[in-house]
Amino acid sequence: GELLGAHMVGAEVTELIQGSVVGRTLETTEGELMETVFPHPTLSEMMHEAVLDAYGRALHI
Repeated sequence: GELLGAHMVGAEVTELIQGSVVGRTLETTEGELMETVFPHPTLSEMMHEAVLDAYGRALHI
């Protein structure tokens, strides 16, 4: 399915929200997010891990 939006609260959300904004703007699907390579270790990687975790495929949780 399509990324519909995101809710984020915390000290570093300004570093994380850009991934969700780009994903929403490009109408990215969860499958596309799962195949995206994110830098590691970074805060933005949490978006990738969250999508993977929703499908039982998380790598670093």
